Amino acid sequence: MATSRRSLLSGTVGAAGALALSCLRRAGAQTQRLSEAEQKQKIEAALPAQAFVKPRERRRLLIFDLNVNYGGHASIPTANQAFTLMGAKTGAFETEVSKDPAVFAPDNLKRFDAVFFNNTVGNCFEDPALRQSLIEFVYSGGGLMGVHGTSVAFTKWPGAIEDWPEFGIMLGGRGANHKANDEHVFLKVEDPGHPITQPFGGDFDYRDEFFRVHEPYSRNRVRVLLSIDTAKTDMKQTPSLGKVERADNDYALAWVRQYGRGRVFYCGFAHHPSVFRDPKMLQFYLAATQFCLGDLDAPTTPSAKLTPAIRAQEKLGWRLGLVPYPVLPPPPLFATIGQAAVLGLSYVGARSSQKVGDDLRKNFDEQLSNEEMRQIRLSLDQAGVRLLTYRVDRMPSDEDGWRKILAFAKKMGIEALDIQRPMQLPSFPPPTSRAASGGAVVSLGSGAPLDGRGLQVLEQLCDWHGIRLVRDRTPDRALGRPEDILINKEIVQLDALGGKQEAMSYLLERMHQEGCKPMMFSLEFPSTASAATETLPLTVAAFNQKTLQLANGGKS
Repeated sequence: MATSRRSLLSGTVGAAGALALSCLRRAGAQTQRLSEAEQKQKIEAALPAQAFVKPRERRRLLIFDLNVNYGGHASIPTANQAFTLMGAKTGAFETEVSKDPAVFAPDNLKRFDAVFFNNTVGNCFEDPALRQSLIEFVYSGGGLMGVHGTSVAFTKWPGAIEDWPEFGIMLGGRGANHKANDEHVFLKVEDPGHPITQPFGGDFDYRDEFFRVHEPYSRNRVRVLLSIDTAKTDMKQTPSLGKVERADNDYALAWVRQYGRGRVFYCGFAHHPSVFRDPKMLQFYLAATQFCLGDLDAPTTPSAKLTPAIRAQEKLGWRLGLVPYPVLPPPPLFATIGQAAVLGLSYVGARSSQKVGDDLRKNFDEQLSNEEMRQIRLSLDQAGVRLLTYRVDRMPSDEDGWRKILAFAKKMGIEALDIQRPMQLPSFPPPTSRAASGGAVVSLGSGAPLDGRGLQVLEQLCDWHGIRLVRDRTPDRALGRPEDILINKEIVQLDALGGKQEAMSYLLERMHQEGCKPMMFSLEFPSTASAATETLPLTVAAFNQKTLQLANGGKS
């Protein structure tokens, strides 16, 4: 450590500073010393035999392990080696390890599918351009992993003084208060059916250093995987370094979340090298890594929102969202987000002609500044809502205009572009590289169809931005009902049913029978307050009731 014990204990940062010094001393005393050959042998003996799922494509994981004004945990090199060996043995990913902040420059970061901040204590880098690059990487579909000390990354150390609040929000929590670094804790597997928790097979006990996190941690923000079982754990173990008690008795230790299209994982314990020589923990980290890389599908609905109906919709692979009413002017985006939260919905759509909010009277389009887009990200996060669809009300007339729209959509984590009147564009050479994140949808609206050359342009542009193009936007009457329902097995507009619950019930039954998993079911946010408070809750309740029935094999 570069600082003295006296300086660590001075002022308001004393508890955190003492925490840091104590960590290093006890870690050094209790860490088993192994030669490089012994370390590698123990790691190799603990490695998973195979990947959880076959990678969809070649995957690359950036491991960043810089510490600033802190000596670094002894587990860092063990984790680096374990992840490198694990990726190679299972074929799940390749790794690159770096301490250089320059790796976060956009042209370099796009080479990777996910970033692992390996116990990164302190203010890793302050360059606003690099921070913007990281945010855009994750929000547009990249993965973010963190363990233990990552909860105080981008804070001024010692003292963990916040320097980049959005990183803490993106990660899901802050803080490094803890008890002894060999605390005996009983862990509760909160989500036994979750793909990432499968290696444990049930609750278990463990010894390590377990961080007690604080705001912005919230079960309204993250999907908790592991927590301290306070009924079984001796919560009076000593010593206590910093504030280790929570008034709500909620001690989450591992979670996942979605930030835009980005997949985020954090685990609050990984202090000792032995964690990365533990077969069960390495299986856990492999599952988490494949989730962050985009290969292992896993639900991320925040724990506080997991009603029986939401669990049923997760099982069915269905999502219900609120979109602005198709008249001008549509309600502001912030109002749509707020109404979705009131209705218990986790998804919204937006329009390019839509104002952002009453205090931000600018259209939701590519003209927004980075700061204005940040405000939208934080509003979505605060409401626990994701932005999925984007309707373009005015078509660009040239290739450059399309590029700007798609780049904006990607920055905002949008999965589907609803283009109502596509125009013909000249062809251009195919892209030389492809965006790392995929799985989004461009849905072509009714109106003049694209000809061959225009479609080629749009396909190439979408491929460049990691957005999938869906061409068919015509009504599908194969479901056997006369209603003019717009279904392309990607976006299903429930409003086209005219509020007929019987028709919606039939539609959902048929889609379930056919195994349809559309990108989103949509409801329109009406222009009148009375309609929003009267009609929408009834439709949401009917959808929830029917999905519960379908997920339970037809039983209510």
